[in-house]
Amino acid sequence: MAEPRPAVETALRALRARDRTAAELDARLTARGAGPEERRDALELLERVGYVDDERFAHGRAATLAARGSGDALIRDDLERRGVAAATIESALAALEPERARVERIVAGRGRGVKTARYLAARGFDEDAIASAIAPDGDGAID
Repeated sequence: MAEPRPAVETALRALRARDRTAAELDARLTARGAGPEERRDALELLERVGYVDDERFAHGRAATLAARGSGDALIRDDLERRGVAAATIESALAALEPERARVERIVAGRGRGVKTARYLAARGFDEDAIASAIAPDGDGAID
């Protein structure tokens, strides 16, 4: 087993600023010239001691984005870009308040209308959830 010390130190410096996924740290270590074995050993150590936990990261990041008014599609995309596994992403999304409830809260604050529908679509909300919350009579039909 190679001495992972320099890679561990690099990863720990990266973790000082914010929580990161194993894939993000692996990419950072690669950019810093760490070899495959050194990267693997460093990440295994950091996962074993709990400094790197993609499940924790995904749940926390999803909750933060949802609280900022993001829909499931935007959250999914963000987590995928950070290298989180699909099953972990789905678990994080399932733990959130339902997307329709988030849409309804935003509509209550912004009002019904095309501008709000565009805002929600840009924030990654599902088309059906947007239509049902924006429609004046609640039937999903936008005039």
